[in-house]
Amino acid sequence: MKLFKSHALLVLILIPFVDSLPQNAEPVVPVAPPQGLPPLDDIIANAKGRPGGACCAALSYVLGPKVGYPLSVSYVGTSASFWSQQEQTVTPNCVVQPLTTQDVSAAIFVLSVLSNQTRFSNECKFAVKGGGHTPQRGAANQAAGVTIDLAAFKQVKVSADRKITRIGPGSRWGDIYPQLDAQNLAISGGRVAPVGVGGLVTGGGVSFFSGRYGLVCDNVLNYELVLPYGKVINVNASTPDLFKALKGGSNNFGVVTRFDMRTFDSGKFWGGFVVYPLSTMPQQVAAFVGLAGAQPYDPYAALIHSYAYTTGSWSIANNYEYTRVPAQPYPPTFKPFTDIKPQLLNTMRVSGLTDFTVELAATSPAGKRQLFITLTHGLSGPLITEVFRAADTALQPIKLALGLTYSISYQPLPTEITTKASNTNSLGLDASDGNLVLVLLGIQWTLATDDAAITSAANGWLAAAKAAAAKASLSNEYVYLNYAAPGQDPIAGYGAANKANLFSVSKKYDPDQIFQKAVPGAFKL
Repeated sequence: MKLFKSHALLVLILIPFVDSLPQNAEPVVPVAPPQGLPPLDDIIANAKGRPGGACCAALSYVLGPKVGYPLSVSYVGTSASFWSQQEQTVTPNCVVQPLTTQDVSAAIFVLSVLSNQTRFSNECKFAVKGGGHTPQRGAANQAAGVTIDLAAFKQVKVSADRKITRIGPGSRWGDIYPQLDAQNLAISGGRVAPVGVGGLVTGGGVSFFSGRYGLVCDNVLNYELVLPYGKVINVNASTPDLFKALKGGSNNFGVVTRFDMRTFDSGKFWGGFVVYPLSTMPQQVAAFVGLAGAQPYDPYAALIHSYAYTTGSWSIANNYEYTRVPAQPYPPTFKPFTDIKPQLLNTMRVSGLTDFTVELAATSPAGKRQLFITLTHGLSGPLITEVFRAADTALQPIKLALGLTYSISYQPLPTEITTKASNTNSLGLDASDGNLVLVLLGIQWTLATDDAAITSAANGWLAAAKAAAAKASLSNEYVYLNYAAPGQDPIAGYGAANKANLFSVSKKYDPDQIFQKAVPGAFKL
């Protein structure tokens, strides 16, 4: 098969094809097509006059039935698989469903070349979907462009020595954990079964095991990565600049087609939910500060401390996990919480990791409109209370919205977690931050007509919460990317030095800035 390696010939072939090509267009990066790709003149010739735009047509010629168009089974399936209603209603020109890394490489080559040559026209812009759990519109689904759906990348393979598990970015944690539970193994990963692997890991990630193993990204030993123009590489400690950039750098450097994760022995442990009335808040806050500020921090403890507003009233719902094996029910670490009465619901039990992640998923079903917005601040009981009050104030003008579920969650982020591998990730957290509190305001509702009011309420809460943190001298610039709302800037929250380093790495591995200009979703550098 003839492969075009001539840089000049690439440009000559593309000029008559792409009407939007400016006269002074910069040439593409001189790179040969991936092995096995049809000659570029064939791709171009077969792309003319096809529905869905030039890029979808070119992709169809290269990948055939792996490219789906509106109303096709594959296209409808991808649309329905997103978690939020906002993402479900985005309409790309076509959806690519690759089956292999080579398919991804071919798609990225075509999109890189045509995006560059068309000055990043909308029809060649693309998004990459893993599990599809990020709520905001356009995060992983590209309107009037191309969506690459990695749903087929669900591999779970444990190494012979049981120290590494290779997982695909299209998996959800609920796909992976049953296979590891059966072998009494675990990896650091998501705490909610339907959450996708790709977004959570590249955004940092908090797990039930973070007290022992740090953030989820700190447990990646190797990434298989498709770079702009389709080159496939392995990224690990031998490539320290890109290895660090991928730990928190989200979708800014390429498409990850495999994560090799540190794996450890595990088994059944104690966990579950306890629900309390709001009147217990003073005891709850005191218990939270005691656990989060303990010296030393109990590395087996994982806590999500939540206030939920449903059916017209507030309640407190705490999710506890204690990951010591053999299981240790009702450990002393959680006694200040579990002694609080009354308890409206108690599901505490000894079970497997899969079971606990399925339980958490029941609190946030798919198909509704969704909003996440986040804040990080220093550890303080009075500030936790003040941030809750700001959430209650923000709730008042929207509490009658149809289908509203509204919650604010607090999670300990002690130095024992943030410093496990702070010099090898890009998040900018270190011991100087002290013990932190990660706060998430999550809102679910039914009607798009309520979007503006709910977004305004969420932004109002954030402004009030940040003002309260500043007044208490407990502000922190870190913004957890996986909880960030449109308009927040988690990359800037990593600090100026880390942001500059990410940009430098981007320019090194993506000199044409394909993943900055042609991939507009999520958070850019």
